[in-house]
Amino acid sequence: MTVAPLRIGNASGFYGDRFDAMREMLTGGPLDVLTGDYLAELTMLILGRDRLKNPSGGYARTFLGQLEECLGLAHERGVRIVANAGGLNPAGLADAVRQLADRLGIPVRVAHVEGDDLTAGHPRSLAAHAYLGGAGIAACLREGADIVVTGRVTDAALVTGPAVAHFGWAPDAYDRLAGAVVAGHVLECGTQATGGNYAFFTDHDPARLRHPGFPLAELHEDGTSVIAKHDGTGGLVDIGTVTAQLLYETSGARYAGPDVTARLDSVRLTQEAPDRVRISGVRGEAPPPTLKVGLNRLGGYRNEVAFVLTGLDIEAKAALVRAQMEAALDAAKSRPTEVRWDLARTDHPDASTEETASALLRLVVRDPDQDAVGRTLSSAAIELALASYPGFHVLAPPGKGSPYGVFEDVYVAQGAVAHVAVLHDGRRVPVAPAAGTLVLEPAPEPALPEPLPPGPTRRAPLGVVAGARSGDKGGNANVGVWVRSDDAWRWLVHQLTADRFQNLITESCHLKVVRHTLPNLRALNFVVEGILGEGVASQHRFDPQAKALGEWLRSRHLDIPEALL
Repeated sequence: MTVAPLRIGNASGFYGDRFDAMREMLTGGPLDVLTGDYLAELTMLILGRDRLKNPSGGYARTFLGQLEECLGLAHERGVRIVANAGGLNPAGLADAVRQLADRLGIPVRVAHVEGDDLTAGHPRSLAAHAYLGGAGIAACLREGADIVVTGRVTDAALVTGPAVAHFGWAPDAYDRLAGAVVAGHVLECGTQATGGNYAFFTDHDPARLRHPGFPLAELHEDGTSVIAKHDGTGGLVDIGTVTAQLLYETSGARYAGPDVTARLDSVRLTQEAPDRVRISGVRGEAPPPTLKVGLNRLGGYRNEVAFVLTGLDIEAKAALVRAQMEAALDAAKSRPTEVRWDLARTDHPDASTEETASALLRLVVRDPDQDAVGRTLSSAAIELALASYPGFHVLAPPGKGSPYGVFEDVYVAQGAVAHVAVLHDGRRVPVAPAAGTLVLEPAPEPALPEPLPPGPTRRAPLGVVAGARSGDKGGNANVGVWVRSDDAWRWLVHQLTADRFQNLITESCHLKVVRHTLPNLRALNFVVEGILGEGVASQHRFDPQAKALGEWLRSRHLDIPEALL
């Protein structure tokens, strides 16, 4: 007997995403399940600090606000809600949802998932949480839960859990599970799959992209899916938007998780109809024997000051104030342990406005001692107000310094985590670890197509022919690059090597860059190790999450065949 497809939507890609998205998704068209992804590495640190102030907190409070408006809608339409908004305290959020439902007079069954919190075993961490799979979610749904809240699960688990509950897949149905993982990865960041943050946005009517609708997936029993959005909503779904999201925050061809390792090199995309992209061919393998654990801790204090350098002699002005500040920091009672300078030449010659005539010299300091980055820095900078380069001023005076976080990941055996589904009636159901596992190995590099024959070229930005999307994973960044034709792929795969990437992205020239090839997607994925220091919360660089790294790459000029232009 064929099981009906599962229509599963997304209403949040991060903590702070569009508040009205839950209502839009519930009223925009039919759904079986509505998911929300509220967690990221930085979010776990923020929630950890919240929990220090209020031990009963530690979850995404906006989720409760959305439910207050939408719980009745979901109940009327028979839509189940699955969200990782529980953060560091899923039990607390589940209780808060029950209290809300009682106050509103809406009879809903609320369950939650526990077991990800390993903080007690990592005493130096503010929060240490394992990335769980979807089996606990599936157990809650099978037992009749209307709402399931979790802590730290993989983003794709929000889809694999409902899929397993709906289709009854066995734990070793790896191809089907992998199909659900890929669909979940496309949905997890909300409107990034429907035209948000899209490299080729200028190819489309701007009015269409002003308010993109959130995505949904029609998931089938065989693991295939169709990515779509509600009819009449803004944005677009095409092979490009889905490809961009598939490449986001991934690395090699093997995309590992607690449920299954999905082979991204097997994914095939087909434009089935306007705003409908079919995902098929996904192969899966047994998951690795370990679970990733994200550790968040306070790293110390940081502060910064941006000196504005205007007009002539920019380099000389920068050299003067830098020498003055370095001397003052050296003479201070406590020099910051880390001092970093960056000069951004945003100035233009013969500029028509003062702002466009100015460059920024940014000084960032870090230290375990707040005074070393607060009083020491502010005194040194302020005392130069009348004693430095002509036109001296800063964007804002430095404050007392703020705490920054450090993220790192470690791995534990799957069996070392007490994964538990806490049902709506209070029963606690242990979730067994994966029975079959496979140690993760890099996928073999695929054969490359023949290069394009020689011909005339023109110097042009890479982005004329290639799209890109980039993001962060701990201290690493990934940059996915794809093209839209076979000829462009034949050129890209031979021209954009790891060495060429390092020449174009000069920040990476002294770092390890690994290139992964995904021919089915006509895509390359570059992982730049260590470019983000100790993770987004450490604010290591100008773009701490590497969100625009791909756009920088697209702006760099290469000799591109005229046939592609």
